[in-house]
Amino acid sequence: MAMTQAVQPVIRPATQPTTPARHVTVRGRASFWLFGAAACVALLVLLPLAFTLRQALGFGAANAAELVFRPIVGELALNTLMIVAAATVTSAIVGAAAAWFVERTHLPGRKIWAVLAAAPLAVPPFITSYAWVSFSESLQDFNGALLVVTTAYYPLIYLPVAAALRGMDPALEETARSLGLGPWTRFFRVVLPQLKPALLGGMLLVALGTLSEFGAFALLRFRTFTTEIYAEYRLSFDGSGASMLASILMLLCLVCLALEFRVRGLSRYDRMDRGARRAPARYHLGWGKWPVLASFAGLTLVTLGMPLGMIVYWLLQHGDAAITPVEVSLPLVLDATLSSVGLGLAGAALTTVLALPLGLLLARHPGRIATLLERIVYLAQGLPGIVIALAIVSLAIQALRPLYQSAALLVVAYAILFLPLALVSVRAALLQVEPRLEDAARSLGLNRWQTLWRVVLPLAGPGLGCAAALVFISVMTELTATLLLAPIGTQTLAMQVWADTAALAFAAAAPYAAILVGFSLISTWLLMSLFGKTAVLGATS
Repeated sequence: MAMTQAVQPVIRPATQPTTPARHVTVRGRASFWLFGAAACVALLVLLPLAFTLRQALGFGAANAAELVFRPIVGELALNTLMIVAAATVTSAIVGAAAAWFVERTHLPGRKIWAVLAAAPLAVPPFITSYAWVSFSESLQDFNGALLVVTTAYYPLIYLPVAAALRGMDPALEETARSLGLGPWTRFFRVVLPQLKPALLGGMLLVALGTLSEFGAFALLRFRTFTTEIYAEYRLSFDGSGASMLASILMLLCLVCLALEFRVRGLSRYDRMDRGARRAPARYHLGWGKWPVLASFAGLTLVTLGMPLGMIVYWLLQHGDAAITPVEVSLPLVLDATLSSVGLGLAGAALTTVLALPLGLLLARHPGRIATLLERIVYLAQGLPGIVIALAIVSLAIQALRPLYQSAALLVVAYAILFLPLALVSVRAALLQVEPRLEDAARSLGLNRWQTLWRVVLPLAGPGLGCAAALVFISVMTELTATLLLAPIGTQTLAMQVWADTAALAFAAAAPYAAILVGFSLISTWLLMSLFGKTAVLGATS
C-alpha cells in the first residue's frame, strides 16, 4: 500500500494531457494560417505561368504551327541552344579551375584572388556588354555573347565548387594517395565525384541565366528567344505570338531542370561522421604558379578591369564623344537613381514579407504540402523573367486594367521574379532560431504574433536583411520586366544604360552605369556582412 501511494504521484502528472493538448491546438491554428498565407504566395507565383500556358493553348493549332515552324524560329533555337551549351561548359571550366587553384594550391595571394573571382557577380551582364560594345563593335554576335555571359556567370560555379572543396573530407584524398593513385587519378576518381552536386547545380544556374538573359544579347545584336519575344511583343502588342514563343522558352527551361536532375541522380554525398575538422592538403605549383597567376590576372582584367575601365573612360569624355549624342543632365541622373532605389526598396520589402510565411512553414511545419509550395515558388527561378513579365502584362490588360502601367504592378512582378532568392535566406535564418525560445515566449503569455514580432524576427534579422539586400541588388539591375511594366515616364538606371547603349550613346550611358555598379558593389558588401552575421548567429544558437 505504501508502495502504491509512493508511485501514484509520479504516474498521475504523466497521464494529464491538458497543457500539451492546448499547446498543440494553438500550434494547429498557427499552422493553418501559415498554410493559407504560403498557399496564396505560391498561387501568386503560379498565376502568370498558368496564364502564359492558357494563352498559348488558345492560340490555335494552325496559327501556332505557322508561327513555330518559321525559319526564324529554327535560327533562334539554334542560337539559344548553342550559347547555352557553350556558356555552361566554358563557365564550368573557368569556375571549377579557379576554385581548385584558390582552395587546393599554394597560390600566392589566394585570399585576394578568391574575392576577385567572385566580384563579377556585382557587375550586371548588360553593363559588361555595354563596356565591350563601346570598346569595339566587332565583339558582337556569338563570340561577344559567349564572352559576356561567361565572364558574368562563371562565379555561379566558382562559389559552390569552392565551398564544396572547403567542406570535403581530406581523408578521402589521403586514402586514395595511400593506395598509389596519382594526382590526376585522385582528382577524377575521388575529388570530382564529390564536387558533382555543386558543379551541376552551378551549371544549371548558368544555363537558366543564359536562357533568360535579354539585355546583354540585345546590346550585342545576338538574337535568341528572349530578344525575339520582346520584339514580337513590341510589334504586335497583343501578346499572343510572344506567349507562344515564351512557351517554347519555358519548355527549354524545364528540359534543363530535367537534365540536371537526371545527371545528378539520387546519389548521396553526406558523411556519417564529421569527425575533426582538418585543413586539406595544398599542392605546390612550383614554376607553374606564374602561368596560373597570369591567368588570374587576365581573368580579373576581362571581368572587372574592362567594364570598370570603360565606364571611367566614357565618364571622362564629353557628351559629343558618343556616336549618337544624348544630353545628360544632373536632374535626369538623379531621377533615374531615385526611381531605381525606390523600386529596389519596395521590391525588397514586399519580396521579403511574402517569403516569411512560406519560410516559417518550411522551418516549423515541414511536410509534403510545404515542400510542394516551395517547389512551386522555385519555378519562378527556373523560368526567364521575360516570360513572367509578358504574362503579367497580358494579365493586367485583360483582367487588371486599373493596375496596368502602375508601379505597384511592377513591384509585384519583382516579388514574383525574386521570391526564390529571398526564400533561401529567409528559410535559413528561421531555421537558426531555436524553437524553445518561441515556447518560452508563449509560456510567458505572448501570443503567436507577439512572439513572431518580439522574438523570431529580431533573431532572424541578419538573415532577413541578407534576403532583402539580395533582392535589392536584383531589382536594381533587372531590365526585362522593367522595360515591359514600368509606368510611362519612369526611367531607371538600367533602362537608361540600355537605351543609351542601343543608340550608341556610350558617354551618355556612363553616369548611369557607374551609379548602378556602385550600388551593386555596396549592396554586395552589405550582403556579405549580413551573411557573416548570420553565420555567427548560427554558430552560437
